[in-house]
Amino acid sequence: MSLKIAIPLADGQLCMHFGHCAQFAILEADPDTKSILSRVDKTPPPHEPGVLPAWLSKEGVKLVIAGGMGQRAQQLFQQQGVEVLVGAAAQSPESLVQAYLDGSLKGGENVCDH
Repeated sequence: MSLKIAIPLADGQLCMHFGHCAQFAILEADPDTKSILSRVDKTPPPHEPGVLPAWLSKEGVKLVIAGGMGQRAQQLFQQQGVEVLVGAAAQSPESLVQAYLDGSLKGGENVCDH
């Protein structure tokens, strides 16, 4: 079974401020084979509270890897059935997803202050 993972982008790398990103990389991965199957970059709807969690959930996303995200946003994602991992470093989406699949991606300090 594949897993869809969304990563907010800035200049091709993870965007540290979740709500301010211009695009999301949505990667489909196979947790069993620990491989990335596909990647699509999508432009999100205008940022307002609750919009991104609903949009990403409709896209089939089950996990968001972020640098920082406010508590309220994290709660909204959980209500949509989307897991959130915060504190990731600014790396390429592929390297972040591969680290997640390998079990080596560790959440860190939430760099968001609201």
